[in-house]
Amino acid sequence: MTSYSLIKVGNDYVVQAGDKCILKVGSRRRAAQLISEATDLRNALAAVEAPETAPETPSLHREPTERS
Repeated sequence: MTSYSLIKVGNDYVVQAGDKCILKVGSRRRAAQLISEATDLRNALAAVEAPETAPETPSLHREPTERS
């Protein structure tokens, strides 16, 4: 899981993902907003990639066919 952080470099702010610098912006508020959006997207992707487990037994039972 990637952690996002924010560091100030001169008059700009750098967004980091893990150990990598990924974006430089001029506003602290915008950098924080981008981190929030990236976290939301990562969480949404994790929910899509983790399929729910199927039940072991089928929910509908089949009746045996009658033979005459």
